[in-house]
Amino acid sequence: MLAESEAGKLYKKEDSAKGSIIPFREKIKEHSELIAALLSGTIILITWLLESYLSEPLWIVLHLIAFGIGGYAKAKEGITETIRTKKLNVEMLMIFAAIGSVLIGYWTEGAILIFIFALSGALETYTENKSTKAISSLMELQPEEAILLKDEQEKAVPVASLKINDLILVRAGERIPADGIIVKGSTAIDESAITGESMPVSKGLEEEVFAGTVALNGTITVQITTKPTETLFQKIIQMVQSAQEEKSPSQLFIERFEGIYVNVVLIAVAVMMFLPYLAFGWTLSESIYRAMVLLVVASPCALVASISPATLSAISNAARKGVLFKGGVHLENLGHIRAIALDKTGTLTKGKPEVTDAYFLNDAMKEEILRIVGAMERESTHPLAKAISTYAAQQLGVHPQTEILDMKTVSGFGITAIVQGKTWKVGKMDFVGEKEAGNFHEGIYRKLAGEGKTVVFAKQEEKIVAVFALMDTVRESAKRAISSLKAAGITPIMLTGDHDITAKAVADEAGIQHYRSNCLPEDKVNYIKEYRKQYGNIAMVGDGINDAPALASANSGIAMGEGTDVALETADIVLMKNDLHRIAKSIQLSKRMNRIIKQNILFSVSVIIILILTNYFQIIDLPLGVIGHEGSTILVILNGLRLLK
Repeated sequence: MLAESEAGKLYKKEDSAKGSIIPFREKIKEHSELIAALLSGTIILITWLLESYLSEPLWIVLHLIAFGIGGYAKAKEGITETIRTKKLNVEMLMIFAAIGSVLIGYWTEGAILIFIFALSGALETYTENKSTKAISSLMELQPEEAILLKDEQEKAVPVASLKINDLILVRAGERIPADGIIVKGSTAIDESAITGESMPVSKGLEEEVFAGTVALNGTITVQITTKPTETLFQKIIQMVQSAQEEKSPSQLFIERFEGIYVNVVLIAVAVMMFLPYLAFGWTLSESIYRAMVLLVVASPCALVASISPATLSAISNAARKGVLFKGGVHLENLGHIRAIALDKTGTLTKGKPEVTDAYFLNDAMKEEILRIVGAMERESTHPLAKAISTYAAQQLGVHPQTEILDMKTVSGFGITAIVQGKTWKVGKMDFVGEKEAGNFHEGIYRKLAGEGKTVVFAKQEEKIVAVFALMDTVRESAKRAISSLKAAGITPIMLTGDHDITAKAVADEAGIQHYRSNCLPEDKVNYIKEYRKQYGNIAMVGDGINDAPALASANSGIAMGEGTDVALETADIVLMKNDLHRIAKSIQLSKRMNRIIKQNILFSVSVIIILILTNYFQIIDLPLGVIGHEGSTILVILNGLRLLK
């Protein structure tokens, strides 16, 4: 068996080894646009420095080479897109501007225009590559083979061939190939590929494990529970892919605006070529020159680049931290919410009851009571029984064991058994004796029940000896999240199917002022619609099938990563680790992204207006127009790249 640290080093070395054998030509291909742009710039610089030593034909040839190397990718993209859509685009404007510069004798300025345009395109491609690397790295983490256990034999088989209920062997240091539950062994598991958390999680019998995670320090046998094509790991990949393909409303608007704007610019350039010459007494050469400058400075390159790099960077940032957005539209919308509705069970709370209070007849009997009650409850599969058995084990330091005879379950009430010749009962108040239970420990039942807790009594013969209070406890992360949301001016609201007493207790503990109890699925939908009218934009957080309609009705539906498939598919956003605090962080990211996009749009539009006006008043020349226009494009892309961190 490998030590945890050794196993961790092993799989990390294996992963780094995979990365080191990527062919060099793949790296070249990945950065081909940037290499071409830099090579083009280098040729322009050399030509400019050696201008006095070069013959005119060689000088022209070097410029043509710079045009070809720097402009090939964008020219190909622009021409292909124009043929496909039968509409002109920004790339075509740049081609026209470069050709126009050459026609009026400004070879170097035209080459610089192509160089900077190619450089901005390379930066945009870099952003897209950076955002898709999350998918590439995840896909590399998916093992291709698994060790199948069949007829007591081990056999290496393709992961794609695994079926539900197959048994597979995972040794220390190996990645788990498919979702399942542990049926033999225990281990610490690195789940960072799924949750983004670096701390290993200890897993034992009957606990769930996920494809792509790593068993660090123990060999386990896993029973497959999900088809290899439907694992949580695969869902993550599909969600990130769809997020990159789906465009935000701002981006869609800019793309629609771009087509109209390009045509307007071309008409304005045509008018500029002759109107000043005919109407204002300019020379024909000056009119044509200013028309070429207009063609350069009025192109909406910076405006087009204002949104996509920023959105892709933000989606990639969130995915690295375990928050998956199914599209830029959902990331953009999240920053506009004014209220957030949260399901209780499994969302605000842990989804399973825990013993919160325990009172005993006297301290001398405490250990004996815990041993006997814990052993009795260990025989039951009821969630309350499991909670009491776990509590007893924690208090005693070992799993409680004792000889139990004639154990019976009274459905809906509790259990009875003979232990050491005495009759024991564990269950509800009216099962053990309502009057005695009500008076036990100075009537503690009324206080516990008033706090929304479920109360279980233990009775030995004719005497109540202990009372246990249980509750589905609020997650610590939920308390922090609610505090952060309120600080951000967002109103938290709890929607639950539980009765009012429990709902109030949970809401008070979580710090939520507004709540609705006794909610059926349709009630949650109606409340969401009501709150949409009141607040304008509302998010809904849930994890169950009953939450799916409300998730779909909200402006932003957020599913807990451990929730049901229906909730995951219905939601717009998925928290891979059930940490509500990440919602507040994601809202901050969304607001930051929206702020950066607004900055980019305002800056790019301002630059275009200033350049157009200064060109009309004959203040700037073509070189400054090229630098001002293409420089602004690079700046908005770099501003968007800040969202990667």
